[in-house]
Amino acid sequence: MTDTPDTPGDARLETAILAGGCFWCTEAIFDRLQGVASVESGYTGGHVERPSYRQVCTGETGHAEAVKIRFDPAKISYADLLDIFLATHDPTQLNRQGNDIGPQYRSAIFPQSPAQAAEAKAAIARAQADWAAPIVTTIEPAAPWWQAEQEHQEYFDRVGDQNPYCTAVVSPKVRKFMQKYAKRLKD
Repeated sequence: MTDTPDTPGDARLETAILAGGCFWCTEAIFDRLQGVASVESGYTGGHVERPSYRQVCTGETGHAEAVKIRFDPAKISYADLLDIFLATHDPTQLNRQGNDIGPQYRSAIFPQSPAQAAEAKAAIARAQADWAAPIVTTIEPAAPWWQAEQEHQEYFDRVGDQNPYCTAVVSPKVRKFMQKYAKRLKD
């Protein structure tokens, strides 16, 4: 299913599209933040229409596993989302996050406006002080959004530690995030 970032809805909400490795991890982080109305897992930045998870996993479609975040800028700013994004994955790893390897796991920001592009550059510059290695997160043009299959939506919240990957990778990342950002969490 295609869905543009400009989907009608609550006029107060804005859209952020971020790729930081496995979308199960990224979705689980942003779902818990105050000011975030919804998070959808999907694919963007590639050249194949309506890609499937299996196709994206080959690394040959050009897509990144990403999340589309609808947020209320009166409650959380785009800059705050970017700062949290760059702090909750390793933006110094090129085309990978840990054992997830390939361009589909790249660290990328897909700004939806020139203002978001400027914020992305500023966020990367701010975050560089926290990393010894250079940040390799790319800022890529907005591209068609393809919603991931239903089984990937809210995956961690549905499956959790029943999946060994979630036990080893997602759970520790979510726990660390929740400790660091406790005051920013939804009730």
